[in-house]
Amino acid sequence: MKRIHVEVEYIENLLGTASANPDIHSEFIASKAADDKEGAFNRRSKDEKIAEEIAALGVEGAQEKAMTVFPRMDDGTPFTWDYQWKGFFKDACGMLRRADGMKSAKLKAYKKEIDGLVFVFPRMIPLLLPEGGEVGRLERPLRASTAQGERVCLASSETVPEGTTQEFDIVVMRDALLPYVIEWLKYGEMRGMGQWRNSGCGRFMFRFQEVR
Repeated sequence: MKRIHVEVEYIENLLGTASANPDIHSEFIASKAADDKEGAFNRRSKDEKIAEEIAALGVEGAQEKAMTVFPRMDDGTPFTWDYQWKGFFKDACGMLRRADGMKSAKLKAYKKEIDGLVFVFPRMIPLLLPEGGEVGRLERPLRASTAQGERVCLASSETVPEGTTQEFDIVVMRDALLPYVIEWLKYGEMRGMGQWRNSGCGRFMFRFQEVR
């Protein structure tokens, strides 16, 4: 078993991924129950329901509910969860398996390996903003091809600026996994964390030292 201490510095702004609506799960279940009561021949379209919600909440209220944010510690410090880094490792490994000469191509059943043998500590990893830095907001259009044709919506997310840092430990239960973890972290300079990483958001540099 090996443990490394990692220091990350974001070189592009990082976007939040948590819903700003704390009741999103209960509201989703309630909406499904309402659909069942209406019956298959009396269901309103999704667009009609959204329009009704905006009319009831107002534009600003609807925007807040749709916004993605950072969870906060008791003192208000934004943070990311440990499992978000494990998700990043899976994403990085999945992509690097397609590239030439990467170690990740040799790792079989990589999702099970990451789930069961790679662990990140602590559970809540603070985001330490640079001096003068503030949590901001980014709005951008999202485009998707659906059965009904091209659809565009506006997405809104909290952001932390470049220069924001994080520190955490990574424990691998099989020593041979450590070179893979380093490879995945190096990939973070090109493919970042969080929302909208395809645009370059959430890219980071890192350094590490082995502590065990």
